Amino acid sequence: MPLALLALAIGAFGIGTTEFVIMGLLPEVAGDFGVSIPTAGFLVTGYALGVMFGAPIMTVLGTRVSRKRMLMLLMGLFIVGNLLSAVAPNFSVMLIGRVVASLAHGAFFGIGSVVAADLVAPDKKAGAISMMFTGLTVANVVGVPLGTLIGQSVGWRVTFTIVAFLGVLGLAGIAKLVPDMPRPEGVRLRHEVAAFKNVQVLLAMAMTVLGFGGVFAAITYIAPMMTHVGGFVDGSVTWLLVLFGLGMVGGNLVGGRFADRALMPMLYVSLGALAVVLALFTLTAHNKVAAAVTITLIGALGFATVPPLQKRVLDQAHGAPTLASAVNIGAFNLGNALSAWLGGLVIAAGLGYTAPNWVGAVLAASALVLAVLSAALERRADAGNATDGLVVTGVTQAESAQQKAAVHH
Repeated sequence: MPLALLALAIGAFGIGTTEFVIMGLLPEVAGDFGVSIPTAGFLVTGYALGVMFGAPIMTVLGTRVSRKRMLMLLMGLFIVGNLLSAVAPNFSVMLIGRVVASLAHGAFFGIGSVVAADLVAPDKKAGAISMMFTGLTVANVVGVPLGTLIGQSVGWRVTFTIVAFLGVLGLAGIAKLVPDMPRPEGVRLRHEVAAFKNVQVLLAMAMTVLGFGGVFAAITYIAPMMTHVGGFVDGSVTWLLVLFGLGMVGGNLVGGRFADRALMPMLYVSLGALAVVLALFTLTAHNKVAAAVTITLIGALGFATVPPLQKRVLDQAHGAPTLASAVNIGAFNLGNALSAWLGGLVIAAGLGYTAPNWVGAVLAASALVLAVLSAALERRADAGNATDGLVVTGVTQAESAQQKAAVHH
């Protein structure tokens, strides 16, 4: 794997850290600004919405810029947003900083996926994408716990300053290691938009929303579930999330490796197993050891779907994949928001803290159904093309025979 992937992974590590570390620092931020915890929660919501809407907007704005330069500009935006958060004099400015940083998120992973895939041979594309996403998964194991510890010990502003420095490292790495890769000639915005007319692209994005949404239906409510149902103390939740992050790292690497060999079977296995494990979590949540193992498996199976889904979008939007790739990153965040809302509904309905696991299982199973449908449509299309080819060949042979007969006559 080329060293340029390391630069992309460093940028991904910084982005992953800033996305999730705020969840552990909400009490400190709320206390400093004199706002309630629910109000401080807008720092999470605002970031997610910024990713969802920023992905297509920033990608469209960068259609006339080389991919390397656009990645550098996005890292610059990320640095500015985190520095603004670090020095924010009030909550409103902090929220603006979070939104500014989030605008870089979707487009960075979208364009970065295209660049990573272009850096390697065709049979290693999913593996290259997974290497970049390793930065995001490692952030959940190292960056988020360490950032939370620093923020709680010496102040949350220090955490965001360090995250901004990570952005500087990512920017320098991209400038030094990523080759200058201009956009393909003849590809315009209308070509990028036209990819969304492809039903296979839309199905892949729907699988992203439902599949990864299944993960976050459970993980969003992991703290109350583990303390009220599993019997863990509050401080144990951090280490449970580290286990979840370790699962994400392993699943991401395995998903990338096997997606290059058999993409759709990899999706069948990971989505099917994810649905089963989420359903079982309603039972294993009552036992500490079983719960810890299950949380690790959810992280592994959930992130095993990321490289194949991202590669599926790139393959189906071939020729103009940049916008579709970025929008698919927004689809992950849409799935997170949707599943968190649905999980909250079932808890509010009095069904208990384990009820979101059933929501997640249904979402993952629905993604599996879409994967089977997508493959069936693809086989039908391939069969139709093969039939058309035979017909054309037959017509050509008949015409040739007629011409020979005419000449002979």
